[in-house]
Amino acid sequence: MSGVTAAERLLMSLGISQPNEIDLDAIAWHVGALVKYRHIDNADATIIGSLTHAVIAVNTSTSPARRRFSLAHELGHWHHHRGQILFCGASDIGNLAGGPLDPERQADAFASDLILPSYLIRPYINKLKKLTLAFVRDVANEFNTSTTATLIKILNEDRFPILLVCHGKNKRRWFRRAQMVPDWWFPREDLDADSFAFGILHAGNGEDTFPRKNGAGAWFEFRNVDRYEVLEQSFPLPNDEVLTVLTVPEEGLG
Repeated sequence: MSGVTAAERLLMSLGISQPNEIDLDAIAWHVGALVKYRHIDNADATIIGSLTHAVIAVNTSTSPARRRFSLAHELGHWHHHRGQILFCGASDIGNLAGGPLDPERQADAFASDLILPSYLIRPYINKLKKLTLAFVRDVANEFNTSTTATLIKILNEDRFPILLVCHGKNKRRWFRRAQMVPDWWFPREDLDADSFAFGILHAGNGEDTFPRKNGAGAWFEFRNVDRYEVLEQSFPLPNDEVLTVLTVPEEGLG
């Protein structure tokens, strides 16, 4: 794993040792940013600043977890892009379609490390043998974060052989793969009717309570794919999307 990040160093410098101590408003004040909460059209948060002080506005029309991530995202801009002019539309924050050098992705990475620091989340996941949505939601409640943001952080810790795959009605929106998972596990663009996620997105089925086995061919296309089964667990997202956690079998990691 990589070393301590800038966001984690900031938390450590403040003596933060428990999830409930991550007070983003106080952290913002510490680094020279004043936070205001109000309704904003077409944006989840904005930041205006000089080289030493900034004002961050956070949209009160979004969910508490979204507001928290949006504030952390703007603090990421304050750290990485101070002095630059950037506009964060509602679709920019938490948008996983951009490349690693995209300023919005850089701000997202800082936000993830700030609200879900590795040194605090690792003790939770190191004791777990199998990943479930129930566990992820328990962690999300502990850290006051969304299920999606928590899943992405757990994936990046590379503790479990998982992929996250998000589909809309017509095609795949984005996916992420744990580092331990080989590149040939590349999810299909379409959502196959044999996937459990298909029933959630197109038939209004409820989310999967527990991971279920499914043929890997419902999700991937590579030579001898039918030899493998994956564990699938899906849940609906806003805007007619579904997010799926796929666990690759051990024999598929070699």
